[in-house]
This record gives sequence, C-alpha cells and structure tokens, in this order.
Amino acid sequence: MRVKRFEFNMLPVNTYVVWDEETGEAAIIDAGCYYPKECETLKTFIEEKGLTVKHLLNTHLHFDHIFGNGYVYRQYGLKTCAHRDDEDWLMDAPKRTRMFGLAFPDQPVPIGAYLEEGDEVAIGRSCLKSIHVPGHSKGSLVFYSEKDGCMFVGDVLFQGSIGRTDLPGGDYGTLIDGICNKLLVLPDNTVVYPGHGEPTTIGHEKEYNYYLR
Repeated sequence: MRVKRFEFNMLPVNTYVVWDEETGEAAIIDAGCYYPKECETLKTFIEEKGLTVKHLLNTHLHFDHIFGNGYVYRQYGLKTCAHRDDEDWLMDAPKRTRMFGLAFPDQPVPIGAYLEEGDEVAIGRSCLKSIHVPGHSKGSLVFYSEKDGCMFVGDVLFQGSIGRTDLPGGDYGTLIDGICNKLLVLPDNTVVYPGHGEPTTIGHEKEYNYYLR
C-alpha cells in the first residue's frame, strides 16, 4: 500500500490518499481540503496516478477533518465511512465552523456507512482495520494495516503528544487507556500517520511521548 500525505487548510490538517499499486484502488482519509485549489490538488494527484477512489474514511468528524467531504461526494459519489458516535459533530459542523470565523464549504454529507471496532475496509490487496479509540472524540477511529505496518490515527496520537480532550465528548483517561491498550501493543516499527504534523512510529512514542510514560 502506498501513502500520500497532503497538508490542507489553515489549521492545518493531514489528508491521506492510500492506494494499492496493482489494482489502482484507493481511499481518501480525512478530506480536509477547504479551498478550491486544495480540492483541485487532490483531484490532480488522483488522476495523475490513475487511481479509482473506492472509499472515503474519517478518523473522526471534527469539522477540520471533513471540510472536503462534500467535494469528494460530488466528484466521486462517495459518502464517508465513520463511527456513529461522532454523528452529532457532523451535523453541527457549520455552527462550530462559524465559531472560528469560517464558513463551512458545503452542507454536511450524511455518513454513508458506519464503522465499528474490528470492521475492515479493503483497498485492493490491502486492508484497513478499524480500531475504536475514543477520548479525543467519542467516535475516534484508527485505521490499521497489519500487512503494511502502518496506521492512520487522526487526532488520537501525535509525535510527542496526544489529542486534546477538552472538547465535548473528550475524556483524558479514556484516551490514554485506548492508546496504551490498543495501539502501543502493536509492533514498534508500525508507522503512525497523524491528523496533524509529521508521521512517527509506535516505538518512538513508547519511548519519548511524555503523556504515555
């Protein structure tokens, strides 16, 4: 499985395109593209690689991670796959976006399919398994590929940090428990692709992350 990271919008947010080179099947994870130019950048990359986008996945539904969901729906006919416990965030996205002085770019697109703990999403020969790790939001999911040795964690875990827990639905103890018992037990060389900032590894975070000591 190949991975391309885009850093979109003013916050900024990582949007990932993951694909299987043999079949050309792809998924978009956390479509954070806000500006038309960012949407065009995403489209151009997909076209140049000759990819067929099969899935739109959301690690969670905070507004900065779903700015581009409407564009993906219009362009590829895909609604997001996400956890039902974040559905309130989806419907409140325009209101919460206005609190930051911004306009939400589209009407929120409803969830197309609910993902739960253990659900798997096939991308060609690869597979992403859903791991439910609440605490940043109630419905936060991590998408893990054992075969490819990587995971997409949204705002659950960062290089040297963890997701904030002061937003509605957040809980510090729940987040730490989920990270320690579901993520840190995975191989140390597992690459961690976060929702903001640079990638890291499970081994690095076990050794250096202040919040996980």
